[in-house]
Amino acid sequence: MRFLVDNALSPIIAKGLNDSGYDAIHVREIGLASATDSIIINYALKSKRIVVSADTDFGTLLALNDASKPSFILFKRSDKRPVVLLELLLHCIDAIRDDLEKGAVAVLEDSRIRLRKLPIIDK
Repeated sequence: MRFLVDNALSPIIAKGLNDSGYDAIHVREIGLASATDSIIINYALKSKRIVVSADTDFGTLLALNDASKPSFILFKRSDKRPVVLLELLLHCIDAIRDDLEKGAVAVLEDSRIRLRKLPIIDK
């Protein structure tokens, strides 16, 4: 799996994913630290990466554009320490892998994980 970690999160998360055998880059590594969310989504789409962030705007953009990719992992946790977030992601990644590969938004909260398939269509 390939990840693009947004500037709302520490580069420690990208490093930890790489150390665990995943392909992850932080936006700072590729000159996108101050890029708009749309540019980051387009980069993730073109490079087939899953966006990882604590910024809810990515989910909104995906919904507004009826996008089916890229997948997006959102951290909504009270404990925002990078090592805690990384540990949670590594712990649950196998459980959400299939959904992420097909196109989904995964929200990692304090006591649960919520998954929503893309595109997000309100009925």
